[in-house]
Parts: sequence; C-alpha cells; structure tokens
Amino acid sequence: MREELLAAAAEAVAIAKKAGAAEVFAHASRSRDVSFQLRDGTLEEVKDATSRSLSIEIWADGKYSSHNTNDLRPDRLESFIGEAVAITKALQPDPFRAIPDPALYAGRSSADLQLVDNTIGNLTREERIALCETQYGVIKGADRLISATTGTQDGHAMTADVSSNGFSGTQESTWLWMGSEVTLRDEGDARAESYMWGGAANRSDVPAAEKMATIALERAKNRLGATKGPTQRSNMIVDPSAAASIVSRLLGPANAAAVQQKRSVWADKVGQKAVSDKLVVVDDPLLPRGLASRLYDGEGIAAKKMDLVKDGALQAIYIDTYYGKKLGLAPTSGGPSNRVVGLGDKDLAALIAEAGNGIYVTSWLGGNADGTTGNFSLGLRGHIVENGKIGAPVGEMNITGNLLELFSHLVAVGNDPWRYSALLAPTLVFEDVQFSGA
Repeated sequence: MREELLAAAAEAVAIAKKAGAAEVFAHASRSRDVSFQLRDGTLEEVKDATSRSLSIEIWADGKYSSHNTNDLRPDRLESFIGEAVAITKALQPDPFRAIPDPALYAGRSSADLQLVDNTIGNLTREERIALCETQYGVIKGADRLISATTGTQDGHAMTADVSSNGFSGTQESTWLWMGSEVTLRDEGDARAESYMWGGAANRSDVPAAEKMATIALERAKNRLGATKGPTQRSNMIVDPSAAASIVSRLLGPANAAAVQQKRSVWADKVGQKAVSDKLVVVDDPLLPRGLASRLYDGEGIAAKKMDLVKDGALQAIYIDTYYGKKLGLAPTSGGPSNRVVGLGDKDLAALIAEAGNGIYVTSWLGGNADGTTGNFSLGLRGHIVENGKIGAPVGEMNITGNLLELFSHLVAVGNDPWRYSALLAPTLVFEDVQFSGA
C-alpha cells in the first residue's frame, strides 16, 4: 500500500506539472475505521468504513488552490487535475501563497515512532464484540442502572506526500479505543451519567476492558445526589482527565493565523511573562507512541521538539508558510502535535489534601472562551473539597474570568498525566478562582 500511495501522489504531481502548474504538493491517503457498539448488552451499531483520497495543492501564475477527490482512476485523475490547474489560473493572485521552502524538509527524523500495531488490524468481529461484552459484564446488574453503552473503535491509516520541489514521505498509524457510558437513576427524575474511554496506537497500551467499565460505573455512582454548587472564590483542583481541555483553550490562539488576524490573546505577549512558572509545555512530535506523533507536518516540515511555555512565557507559536509570510516570520509547524505539560512530584490525592478546601473539577460542561481577549465562562461538575478530602458531588455551576489570569494563579502541577489525549496534562491546582452556583 505504501508504494501504491507514493506512486499515486507522484503521478498527481507529474500530471499537474504537465498541465501548467508551477509547483505542486500532493497528498494520497487510505484509511479504515471499524466501530462496534452495544447498548445494554445487545449489539446496536456496527460501522466499517474504508476510504481512499487524494488532495492536491497547486501554485500557478502566482495563484493558489487546493482540491480533493476520492476517484483515483487514472483517466478521471488526469481530467480532475487538469481542471484544477485551469481553475487555479483563473483565480486572483495571492503574493503570500508559496510552496514550503525545501530547506524545511531537511533534518527529518528516521526514528520508529511505534505508531503501528499490526495485531489491531487482525481483530475479528467476535473479538470486538467480546471487548464490548466484557465491559457490559462489569456494569450489568449495578444498583440504579438505567442503561449502559459499551463500544470499541479501531483503525489503520497511511498517507503519502510528494511535492514538485523535492519532498517525499509516508506516515502510518493504527489505533484502538474502547469505553463505556453509564446512566444511573438518581432521586426523583434525575439521572447520574458518566463515561470512560481510553485508547492508544498499540494494543498493549490500551487499558483492560474491565478497567474502562469499572471507572465509568464508579464515576456515575459518584454523581448520585449531586446538587448545585456554591458561589465562592476558592481553590480549584482539576482532574487530569479534564486538565487538557483548559490548557488547550489557553494555547488555542497561539498560532500565526490567529495572530495575523488579530484574534489572539498572545499577539503581543510572546516571550513576555504572562502565566505562572508552574506551567511548562513542550510540543513533542517525536514522542514514541504519542497520539499525535509524526515525522513531518501537513506541509512536509520536519518534526522537531518545540518549547511552547516556559518561565511563565509563551516561547513560540505555530507558524505555517502562508501566515509566516504575512507576518514575516519563519515557519515552525502548521499545528500542534503532542503537547506535553511538565510534571510536578505529587498525585491527585496529595494535591487535594494539600489544597484543603475548594472545588474538585471532574469534567467541563459547555461554555466558551474568547481567543482574542482570553475571557471565558465554563460550566463544570465535580465535588466539594473540605479539609483536604473529596466531598459531595456538585454541578450546575461555572467559573468565569480570563485565561491568562487563571493560569497566573496556577500553584501546583501533578505527576499524573492523562494518557488518552494528544495534550498530556496532569492534575492542575489553581487558587483564587471565582465559582458561580447557588
């Protein structure tokens, strides 16, 4: 498959050049995704989708366009690309559009990122169903159980990329995820709901099916009797499973597109102290078995580790070729890979004990954050923390404020990163957070 995809991408480049394109970048891909879902132990849904596609970026006469097709038959491909080149030439010129500098392709790592587990592709229908049934076996018969959904999702993907100015490469990955969703009967008409999903590129890194179901059930039980939380200003302890979301909102506008379009709170703050020294974040595309690991990005830029946040300051932003030219900045990478938060030396239990009193956040429930100003309002659910112990469940409350100010109040970072995200964040502890509730 690898050679077939490379040949398809190379052929697309050749066809476009013959049709009059000045420069071309072609991306060919093939993927398969399989999912099984059981509801209350009965098979409810099966999906098995395989796709092939080719996308092509064209530069011609100072103009640019991109096109995509799923029809890779040679006769149709030649017609499709010929039309794409003609369309490109009819567009308005854009002086900032250019194929990446081939110097950015240099230095590409040859490391084995361990992103392929061939045993995943060999999973049978019976094995997938068994993983779902094993999860349901843990949940079945639980007190107050209304319903339970268990599932698996696995797949394989390969991409091949070829440019007219010297780039050629392929990337491949597999994945297996599984999880459970549980609904319990609470007082009156209320319901307590929760879930747990986890996955990895390698099956050996995926938690046992029994563990997924056990965590989902325990989380739902912990929601029983939840009441509206109090309005107060206090400490906030964020569970590792919820920490990635809040860090992602902080770093979301740290890219050249947002800066150039004046939609980034970081626009004039790169290199300036803006958050707590406790927050350290590195973008590491070469992390073995990472969920977003890669040897190069979508432009062919060779993957390299990059400091994002250190010493309380944003050290770099994501810069692609187009917006780099608009800002007069050298490209770094078009977007994030594995963002890894630096760890502390205590786990969740120790940090809760140390915090004393506050709110322990287990999940976020909607809300919004303005990337331009950093202002946010987020719904949440979790537990009261009193005297260093987790207490009653709470919900129907939110926090409001500014992301830069919030992260300037980050006082502790755990040693327990959540592994099932491309942003690996541990327990986070903030002080002086405004909660709105009852």
